[in-house]
Amino acid sequence: MAFTLQLGAPAPDFDLPGVDGKRYSLASFTDARLLIVVFSCNHCPSVIGSEDRMNALYARYAPQGVAMIAINANETANHPTDTLEHMKQRAKDKGFRFSYVRDDSQEVALAYGALRTPHFYVFDAQRRLRYTGRMDNNPKDAAKATTHELADALDALLAGKEPPVAATNPLGCNVKWKDRPGHWMPPDACDLV
Repeated sequence: MAFTLQLGAPAPDFDLPGVDGKRYSLASFTDARLLIVVFSCNHCPSVIGSEDRMNALYARYAPQGVAMIAINANETANHPTDTLEHMKQRAKDKGFRFSYVRDDSQEVALAYGALRTPHFYVFDAQRRLRYTGRMDNNPKDAAKATTHELADALDALLAGKEPPVAATNPLGCNVKWKDRPGHWMPPDACDLV
C-alpha cells in the first residue's frame, strides 16, 4: 500500500488548533464545494516561494466555494520556527486568509501521507480525493512556473469535469518527522507518478 492518500479516498478527519485560536476539523468546511488541504510549514524555501500564490489562489477560488486549510506537521525540536507561536507570526506577516493549523502529533500528516511541503490535496463535496501533488512546476519562483496543475484541477472540478492531471509529484522539502533524519521518508513512500 502506498504511503500517501490515493485518488478517490475519503479525507481523513482531524481536530487541530489554528493560528486564530480556533480548532478546525472537516466539519469546519461543510459548506465548501471543494476543500484544499495543503501540508505546509514556515521555513521551507518551496513553501516561502509559494505563499503569495497560495494567498492569491485562495482569493480567486474562495468566492466559488473553495475552502483551504494549511497544516504544519513539521517536528519543532530541530525546526523551532515551525511552532504554533511562529506560525501565528508568519500568518500575520503574510496576511493568510486561509486557515493555518498545527499538527503537533503528526498523526494527520501520517493519515494523509504527506510527502513534502507544500503537498496539496483537493477533495470534492463528498470529501473524496480528486487531485494530489504540486501547485505548479516551480514552487520557489512563480515567474518560472509553466504549468498550473492545482488551478487546472480546481477549474475542472468546479465545471463538473475530471482534472486534466489528477496526480503530480509534490515539489519541496520533506516533511520533518519526529526522531528521524531531516531527509527521511517512510519506507513505503514513493513518487506519485
